[in-house]
Amino acid sequence: MLIARSLAEPEVFASIFDRHFAAIHRYLARRVGTERADELASQTFAVAFERRARFDVHVESARPWLFGVATNLMRNEARSERRLLAAVARLDAASAGDLQEEVERTLARVDASREVDRIAGVLADLDSDQRDVLLLHAWGDLSYEEISRALSIPVGTVRSRLSRARAKFSAALTNPIAEEGR
Repeated sequence: MLIARSLAEPEVFASIFDRHFAAIHRYLARRVGTERADELASQTFAVAFERRARFDVHVESARPWLFGVATNLMRNEARSERRLLAAVARLDAASAGDLQEEVERTLARVDASREVDRIAGVLADLDSDQRDVLLLHAWGDLSYEEISRALSIPVGTVRSRLSRARAKFSAALTNPIAEEGR
């Protein structure tokens, strides 16, 4: 396995990067837009390189693990943005103006791809756990087992989250009037 070899020969990790970067970047771009995807994809591989000694060498592919790292980085960024918004809310109006504008620009960039159409609204309404499973399956093209490894959850949990996400999509797409009233 390349990751195991990269422990002794770090330059071997470049093969992992070459093999998986495009898929990771594509997944992230669909989630957060191209601009943020550039940074997050780079961070994904930097984190993976730093943590490669913890990778389970009995697993055939690093792909699910890399998608898990990418998803966690994205979650951490979202949490940071929520904390920033909470801090802005606590500031007085005069000092919050400039910071609020920056926050709005950041959120507009992150949410731009999600606001394109009604489907994006349904995605936004999903629980984050369901959204992660759905998008890893649809955009990351991961199997249930790979998603299980990526998110460190049982396969049964993957199946139930995906089933619930699909049911919500089906309901929203067959009842567009309810969705437009959001």
